[in-house]
Amino acid sequence: MNIKTNDTVKVLSGKDKGKQGKILSADPKSMKVVVEGVNVAKKHQKARKQGEESGIISVETPIYASKVQLVCPKCGKATRVAHTVVDGKKVRTCKKCGATM
Repeated sequence: MNIKTNDTVKVLSGKDKGKQGKILSADPKSMKVVVEGVNVAKKHQKARKQGEESGIISVETPIYASKVQLVCPKCGKATRVAHTVVDGKKVRTCKKCGATM
């Protein structure tokens, strides 16, 4: 998976196509990510403790990592990721402008 937590991504397909958001969590095993403000579902929550309110809350649900593309912090465009070796370390670089991420 080429994306990590706290990366900014753009959604490529689905009902939220075109939206941008920050990755809240990434699960490499299932190849899914949770993006802030994307794929929001309503959840009915019951109060578990006294004083806590029950109601309908909005929750971001996971989407497949193949449906999102990393946004380059330098050029601001959605881009594919290239891996290059710099000083003996493998780093992610932008395919469009060549900036390291």
